[in-house]
Amino acid sequence: MKARIFILAGLALLAAGCSQTMAASADGAASARAESEAAAVVDAFAAALRAGDAVTVERLLAPDVIIAESGGVERSFAEYASHHMPADMAFSAAVAFTLQQRDMIAGENAATVISRSEVRGEFQGRPVHSQSMETMELRRTNGQWRIVHIHWSSSPIRDEQPH
Repeated sequence: MKARIFILAGLALLAAGCSQTMAASADGAASARAESEAAAVVDAFAAALRAGDAVTVERLLAPDVIIAESGGVERSFAEYASHHMPADMAFSAAVAFTLQQRDMIAGENAATVISRSEVRGEFQGRPVHSQSMETMELRRTNGQWRIVHIHWSSSPIRDEQPH
């Protein structure tokens, strides 16, 4: 009788362990899918800026997006569109961004994408060689990922070694 209880207890523990492993595996797959989807939105946003495609930029940003850059802030798509978006489009079209590193934190309905890029080119007659840091927060609402926050910063690269 004791042997039977130990076997049943062992099977119960094994089943619980398998259940946790399967749940962790499902969570991992969901997280990987969220990371992939969020990264695709970030890349589509960059492509839309580069192409001057305001319609796609608006579709990818939440209406109440908060964009922080160079110590300033814009608190909606409308504000961004009427202030810095045209300059960001012109800059993105004029220079090359080379992704150096990307870190992701993602859950089922929220993701943070942190990208470091080297920027090279010429803008408004001046050479550009800088390191760019970009943090984007995304939320999934009704099955759609939208960017709810962007923080951009950059620093010049003064020698040929990136920071």
